[in-house]
Amino acid sequence: MEEERSLSLLQLMVNEGLVPSPEEEENRKIVIEKLKQIVVAWVKRVAWQRRLPKQDIAASSATLLTYGSYGLGVHGSESDIDALCVGPYFATIVDDFFIVLYNMLKSRPEVSEIHCVKDAKVPLMRFEFDGISIDLPFVQLKVLAVPENLDILNPVFLRDIDETGWKSLSGVLANTRICRLVPDLEKFQSMLRCVKFWAKRRGVYGNLNGFLGGIHLAILAAFVCQCDPHAGLSALISHFFKTFAFWPWPRPVELQEGTLHPTLNPTETRLYMPIRLPFSPYEYCHSNITKSTFYKIRTEFLRGHNLTKDLLKFDFDWHNVLEPFPYTKKYARFLKIFLSASKQDELGDWVGWIKSRFRCLLFKLEEVQGLCDPNPAEHIDVNIADPHVIFYWGLQAGKTNAIDIKSVKDVFWRNISTGYQGPFGKMELSIVQASQVPKSAQFDTLSRKRTKACWKMMDYHQRRIPIYSQHVPQYIVGYVSTNGDPEYPNAGV
Repeated sequence: MEEERSLSLLQLMVNEGLVPSPEEEENRKIVIEKLKQIVVAWVKRVAWQRRLPKQDIAASSATLLTYGSYGLGVHGSESDIDALCVGPYFATIVDDFFIVLYNMLKSRPEVSEIHCVKDAKVPLMRFEFDGISIDLPFVQLKVLAVPENLDILNPVFLRDIDETGWKSLSGVLANTRICRLVPDLEKFQSMLRCVKFWAKRRGVYGNLNGFLGGIHLAILAAFVCQCDPHAGLSALISHFFKTFAFWPWPRPVELQEGTLHPTLNPTETRLYMPIRLPFSPYEYCHSNITKSTFYKIRTEFLRGHNLTKDLLKFDFDWHNVLEPFPYTKKYARFLKIFLSASKQDELGDWVGWIKSRFRCLLFKLEEVQGLCDPNPAEHIDVNIADPHVIFYWGLQAGKTNAIDIKSVKDVFWRNISTGYQGPFGKMELSIVQASQVPKSAQFDTLSRKRTKACWKMMDYHQRRIPIYSQHVPQYIVGYVSTNGDPEYPNAGV
């Protein structure tokens, strides 16, 4: 019966479109291979521009290391690829990565929508390559030749790396250690794919909104796999919920690595849910978890445990566990966050900047209101022509039903107006009732990392028809223009 439960869960993942087809897998491999060839050619060009000796130019090399969901093998059909560009000692991020490599990529016919994100904690380039979204940070190693099959855990390669380089490396280092520490990689991958889907459905996925990010869930899943190396998939999911529903936070979660590390005093980490990175005894996963999101995550862990503690019940159904979070049944009022920009290509940067400051808004709301549920899902209003994104955050009955929204906005605006380099967009905050939340926004808790791929339109003044994902029916992936003729909605794609 337990094996049957595992098989039914795997089939559900396939039905939901969470497992890429063989053709999609092959496309991703081709994209990675093309990018590697571009990076190698880039390093040769930089070496020549630096006037290195001919033998050094010939010997110089660079490579790409994938990480994130793709690196762990848990990506879906619509997932991005996170790839780290690893360059030699003479290639700099300012001149060579953000200028020379940028121009090489921009000139390629496969590349579109490329732009540099220089002011992030992990500076990177972001672009589409043959229709696949790529995030590409950079790290410089103190070597002339970076081998293609680089063992990034080899201390020879990790000498004299600066702080920015370490931040860029952290995702690759964490992925590599996790894959080596789990007892059964394939079982871990299946489990993590399911856990991520659960977190998105229940609205507890997304580090910027104060919830669990991919690295948090990967370490939690790996921890459960280590604790019970012989369990089947369904049992691992059940143990996952049981373990963390009753975990004595803020005791840190740490993977077993065969050696004992000095554990930091949890109070020193100032984290609600400390999760240690598996490549350092002193570093924890970056977390934006607040009082509100900690409460929601723990509530969802407990719900998951109650629904999976008896997997052998006759009427057990995974769909109950993975049911979308019913926001408008749970909350009577919502904070509506409306973000817009005058131009389409400015919207993604503006929304990304504000999302990176969401924690400040959440703290202020907790101060004046009490608990708040910052739904990560992004929505749009088809009746508004300007490029925009709307968030609806659930407000629990707190200290008062009358929120001074102007003071909340003033505090948040002061925070977001400091340090932003691009053109400012608009931000409007308002309180709306559950009945005012559009039906298309009520149960959509699955969101994408970025906005720019979702809101591109041909002409904002034409009538537009939203196109929904074939895998997530309530998620809008784009629009078609009807060219003024509602009888032909496919015209003008």
